[in-house]
Amino acid sequence: MKIAQVSPLWERVPPPGYGGIELVVGHLTDELVRRGHEVTLFASGDSQTLAKLEPVSPRALRLDPAIKEPAVYEMLELSRVCEQAAEFDVIHFHMGFAALPCTQLLKTPIIHTLHGNFTPDNRKLFIQYKNQSYISISNAQRQLEPRLNYVSTVYNGIEPQDYPFQAQPQGLPYLAFLGRISPEKGPMHAIAIAKQTGWRLKMAGKIDPVDREFFEQEIAPHIDGKQIQYLGELTHTEKAELLGNASVTLFPITWQEPFGLVMIESMCTGTPVLGMGLGSVPEVLAGGKTGFVCHTLEEMIAAIPAAVELDRQACRDHVVQNFSITRMVDGYEAAYQKVIEELVSGNGHLQTLF
Repeated sequence: MKIAQVSPLWERVPPPGYGGIELVVGHLTDELVRRGHEVTLFASGDSQTLAKLEPVSPRALRLDPAIKEPAVYEMLELSRVCEQAAEFDVIHFHMGFAALPCTQLLKTPIIHTLHGNFTPDNRKLFIQYKNQSYISISNAQRQLEPRLNYVSTVYNGIEPQDYPFQAQPQGLPYLAFLGRISPEKGPMHAIAIAKQTGWRLKMAGKIDPVDREFFEQEIAPHIDGKQIQYLGELTHTEKAELLGNASVTLFPITWQEPFGLVMIESMCTGTPVLGMGLGSVPEVLAGGKTGFVCHTLEEMIAAIPAAVELDRQACRDHVVQNFSITRMVDGYEAAYQKVIEELVSGNGHLQTLF
């Protein structure tokens, strides 16, 4: 099968540090190639992939200060995909709403994975194109806009071998926070939990320009380098070490998180997670087994002692069984077949492509 994967250009595929969408796209693309598909990846030129790379910008837009109008490169990417559309059996977009108007005009089967959330503004466009084919990354995500044509829910997956298992954390005990330093990820709540309990807290994640003021006002004053540490944006290896050596990972989000890769990355290293019960959290965590789903900061604080005692092997097993690359790509192959069937079954030329 000839498949086009269309990634955002803000980060490379896969990302060297933070970048959940691009990590998923990288895993999906390479596994499809390993399964024998002919895959073309539309992404930034510094991306690393087993597929044929169609570079749109020389490198990830976030890393190129010379680029002042990133939307121009997004339009260039879409135009290249449309020009080559007839060459593919299916085109898979990971760009949110940006691709909807042009893909409405294509004859090639199209599928969109919804990696983000709905806003009052983008909802208007999604409803305008509600009959296109969508993949949700959690069932909770669907509930926020049930009017779309959902083909399937496919959970994100990771490669367990990329996250070394830590049966016993090394060094002094600490809580971990990993994620974009932004209000919706709740780093201020992680700091509050650490201060109220006396636990050491190690925090890591990128700071986008839009969140710089939030960081300077709400986070930086609490960083003392001792109890509260901010480690910056980490490499993958550093990220795995941070999570694996933590006693518990905090996921104190304030928004309807559509998935939350940090949860499965943490559990894969063996570290249980305390997550706020919003969005996908109840679907991803196995409550009482791999962490606890909480509804207040007080519940998170009270759950720390029990979380520390959870079976770390059970945390990893939960990820291997439910959130592996294999499970994810199985789900996407089934979704591709479904959208192709819907398009061609009416003319009597249905062909199973797997």
